[in-house]
Amino acid sequence: MRCYADSSFLFSYYAADANSPRADAWRQRNADSLPFTPLHRVELRNALELAVFQQRMSVREAAETWAVIESDVRAGLLVESSTALAGLFAEAERIAVAHTAATGARSLDILHVAGAKLAGMGELVTFDQRQAALALRAGLKVAVL
Repeated sequence: MRCYADSSFLFSYYAADANSPRADAWRQRNADSLPFTPLHRVELRNALELAVFQQRMSVREAAETWAVIESDVRAGLLVESSTALAGLFAEAERIAVAHTAATGARSLDILHVAGAKLAGMGELVTFDQRQAALALRAGLKVAVL
């Protein structure tokens, strides 16, 4: 694993949205396993439930999408990883102090960048321009799709 994919990328890869073709194309070129953190887990679960609430997805489609995610975890395409919460929040606070005033980063973006750095990832893949700017300032390479 070299690359950390944020939740926006993972949602587009596993569910159908406007960014899905770009997510699929990137994933075909980058077949390495990706980290799958508790933050990914809760954000993807919530994104699927929000899609149901917004009537962009049925309950059945959300459950089927989650089953594919779990299958990819079992197959090793997504590798469950966790960072000590205290360390994650300490790194996130350091990043916030250093970069939020310049980037306007949101807390969840900061947590993803902190998680990527703590996991030793060299690159972040995202659809989020603000998160990309933060990741660059924090020393990561960025694939903005």
